[in-house]
Amino acid sequence: MSFIRPEARETLMRWREVIAGTAFDFVGMATVLGPTRAHMIFGILMMGLGTALIYVGVQRGRFRANGGGAGIVDVDERQISYFGPHDGGVVALEDLIRISTVPRHSWELVDVQGTRVTIPVDAEGTEALFDAFSALPGLSTSRLADAARVRPVARTTVWEKPRRRLS
Repeated sequence: MSFIRPEARETLMRWREVIAGTAFDFVGMATVLGPTRAHMIFGILMMGLGTALIYVGVQRGRFRANGGGAGIVDVDERQISYFGPHDGGVVALEDLIRISTVPRHSWELVDVQGTRVTIPVDAEGTEALFDAFSALPGLSTSRLADAARVRPVARTTVWEKPRRRLS
């Protein structure tokens, strides 16, 4: 038996890093006001950690969907797998050349062989995509979070692999 409504629990889980970072900041502030210089240094370190956690938590919280969508996403050893009710696919992170959002409010991943994997934004496990996509060169996490929240009208490219130039 839970004393927290499911909707409230969902919201708390979505913003869990922000809540933890805020707690670190409060404890750090209380520690800074302690009697010794060691308390002050430890408190400042805790506040720095809390602030970093809040920053990362806001990015992740904006990216996370409520879940309940079709299919399951799995990220394992730099490989993104999607298992859906009607389709699915596997893309290696190293082979990825483009990430787009499409009007069905889905991620479209394209690799070097031309394989397209379409993953609904609200599929189970899509929060693992944030960490996987963050490892890509030149990808802005704020742009990634914005793309996850806004339903596109047309195909919108979020990231494209930089092309090497021959000098």
